Amino acid sequence: MALKVKAKEQLQNIGKYAGKYRYVMMPELYTALTQDKVIKEAALRSGVSKGVMQACWDAAGEVIKAWATEGHSVALPGLGTMRFGLRAKSVEKVEEVKAGLISSRRIIFTPDTDLKEELSKTAVQITCFDRDGKEVKRVTSTDSGDVEDNENTQPSTGGNTGGGGNTGGNTGGGDDDESYGD
Repeated sequence: MALKVKAKEQLQNIGKYAGKYRYVMMPELYTALTQDKVIKEAALRSGVSKGVMQACWDAAGEVIKAWATEGHSVALPGLGTMRFGLRAKSVEKVEEVKAGLISSRRIIFTPDTDLKEELSKTAVQITCFDRDGKEVKRVTSTDSGDVEDNENTQPSTGGNTGGGGNTGGNTGGGDDDESYGD
């Protein structure tokens, strides 16, 4: 299996390459699988009926929502963990703390080590198209397989477990933009 990507020659309208053609990569064959299709496949692989799988799927979703909104980091079997967090401005004095400092709420996903390792080993196939849509080249990745880790600013290679969670501090959005999630 490989991730399929297309690199299309496009005229850049802004930035340092404005007015120049550059090859821009984007996913090629990504589709949204319906919940029904996922449930059917899971039922088939597990040997349980679709109705039982649907009931389990719905119950797991409700439990994840309930526990995550209570502040828990919730395991998603085989995938990783998810939790809720927020972005808020920092203030110097306790008297300045107020709900209006919150700029957004977030869903934070930390991928499982096995999932990151699988992604790091997955080939990337790139098909290049010129500005007229004609295929001009095909490339298969030979990169190191580094996987971006949103919890840490450095990419990791495969087996890196990522971080234990961001309990505060700047997440790159500016001096006053902090993320609190645990």
